[in-house]
Formats: sequence, structure tokens, C-alpha cells
Amino acid sequence: MKTKLNSLFIGLALLAGIHQATAQSSQFFRIVGPTATTITKFRADGTLVWSNALAGTNYTVQTVSSLPGGTNWVNYVQLPVTQAVNTNQIIAFNPPTGMAFIPAGVFTMGDTLDGESDAIPTNVYVSAFYMDVNLVSLSQWQGVYSYATSHGYSFVNAGNDKAANTPVETVDWYDCVKWSNARSQQAGLTPVYYTDGAYTQVFTNGDRGTAQYANSVYANWGANGYRLPTEAEWEKAARGGLSGQRFPWGNTISESQANYYGTGYYAYDLGPNGYNAIGNYTTTTSLGTSPVGSFPANGYGLNDMAGNDFEWCWDWYATPYAGGTDPRGPVGPLLYNVLRGGGWLAGAGAARCAARFSDYPDSCSALYGFRCVRGL
Repeated sequence: MKTKLNSLFIGLALLAGIHQATAQSSQFFRIVGPTATTITKFRADGTLVWSNALAGTNYTVQTVSSLPGGTNWVNYVQLPVTQAVNTNQIIAFNPPTGMAFIPAGVFTMGDTLDGESDAIPTNVYVSAFYMDVNLVSLSQWQGVYSYATSHGYSFVNAGNDKAANTPVETVDWYDCVKWSNARSQQAGLTPVYYTDGAYTQVFTNGDRGTAQYANSVYANWGANGYRLPTEAEWEKAARGGLSGQRFPWGNTISESQANYYGTGYYAYDLGPNGYNAIGNYTTTTSLGTSPVGSFPANGYGLNDMAGNDFEWCWDWYATPYAGGTDPRGPVGPLLYNVLRGGGWLAGAGAARCAARFSDYPDSCSALYGFRCVRGL
């Protein structure tokens, strides 16, 4: 059946970037699906109310930056519907500073493009959340780290990198969890991670081999503080609304889109030959990271969701991963935690949205960084 379009386009003047002093740009939305729909309200909180939906089916919100859109419309979020009239928040006009809004919806997690045995596609529904636009930079890390260590926190790794505006590296999973708690407390928010299931003792100290081992880290999912993304949240955010693509922007990759190690081995790898020059890599003096935000953002306004640094996720690594609604990985402790996104020393294959990696939670590397999310 030929897809019909909704009878009303919504054009929104959105702030470009995260600061209100910046220039404005336009963003337009439409809804496509098995029936022609009508948008009846657009509320000040970024919520659409729309009608004439066919229950038990999916509709897709698409977006374009200028009209007429022609073939430039791209998928933004897929919405499952159970009733004729629906209310869905698709944007946030005032997200937390430095964060982007990721709308609730379904997406296909994983793909079959390159024979990934541990990324078999499955449908996942992810609730709306906020995600850091950039990887946590060294300067951001150091600011919270200083607060944390003066408020009873201890870290196994101090974190490092070559410049204030490059992503912090050499941090393990525990460091990221504790740092997220400290960031929450510094901002006056409720921490997410605790050493007991009743959420009475904030997780501030400990690592593998200590009394506060991985099985005593409990997540209070109802808290409003900062936390690591789940693996499903990370992949949904990385795809930026696109489905069935290798990367956040399409099916090929080049040095103008991400900081990775190019080999030309894969047909979809269009360069560079070796290290990306943006990382200023030398064998003796510097790491190959690039400043955060060096490349164009994806469809949700997120930078470096491919390349630069692998990013820690909350989940224990297992295969296959779970589908359904807001999956949070298997019950642990297991051996490894999930890493996503590829890095400056990793090849093009590692930068794919569906590529999965893992390491011991107490492992750190000059390729491991992270970014935080917050629930709504």
C-alpha cells in the first residue's frame, strides 16, 4: 500500500546548538504511515497531538531543514500506536545544558549488513531521554573529579588526554559510574547508582576486587541524575532516526565524518589511509583524539557517535541482547561491560552503529571514554 502523508506539516524554529545566543535554523516535521493523519496540536513543550492513526501499526515522523523537502526527508522517530489519537513529544526546546533530547519510539537494534553474529536485529522501544551532545571532555571530567575527590569519592584512574577539549580517556566503567554520581550531586540532582537495592548508600568508592564489587552497584532508574546509557539507548541515539544504515549518516564512512583508523579494507571505508590527521597523531607525543564536536552532528544533534573514543554503556555484555521495552541488559555480574562507537585507533567496522565490544569493568584504555544520559 502506498504511504500517505499527514495533511499538515509542522515547521519549527529551533535554536542551532545549545546556547540561546546562537542563530536560529528551521526544522520541519511530517508523519507518514498506513493512513493519512492530522496534527491537531503542537504544544509549547514540543508535543504533537495527532489523530486518525490505525491502531496496532507504526508511523514514522520525518524531518527536513527546508521546504520543499522533495526526497530530502529523513526518518526522525518511529511511533507505535494503540489508539486513533496520540500524543508524542518529538523535541525539547529547553534541554539541559549540553544535552540533546532523544524522542521515545521504536527502532531496529542491530543489523545484518556485515554478518554481525552478536547484533541480530530486534525491535526495541526506548523511552525518551537526554544525552550529552559530546563525549565527556577532559576539562569537564576534571571539574567534576575535583568536586568528587573533595566530597568523599575515590577513583582508581584519574583520567587523562592531550587537551582540555578532547574526550577524557583511561577511565574504567566504575570511574564513569562514580563520576556520574558526583556530577549529579554537584548539580543538585539525585544520584542514580548505589551499593544497596534500597538506594540508601550512594556509590562513591570501590572497584573490582574491593568490597564494593560490581554486583553491589544498583541503578535507581527513577532518579533524575546522570548515568551511563543502556546499550539500547546508545544505539538508538547513535542512529539519529535513521534505520538500516551502518553509520549515523549512511552506509559509507570517510575522514570528514569521523575520527577512525582507515585501511580501505572495507568497501564502505572511503578514507583516511591510516590515522585521521585531525587527531594530530604521532607515535611518541600524543594520542589521536580529536576535539569534541569536530564533525557534523547526527539527526539528534549528537557528535562523535562514531569514532574518536569507545563509549562505556551500563549493560553487561551478552548475546543475543534483549528486545522489548527499555532493555537494560542481563542481570549480572558477568565478565564484561558493553563498549560502543569505535575509536581513533579502531577501523571503520568498529564505528558502525551496530558494532558491539566489551571489556572488564575495571579495564581502562587510551580508547575508552563515555558520555552521560538523563531520564525525563
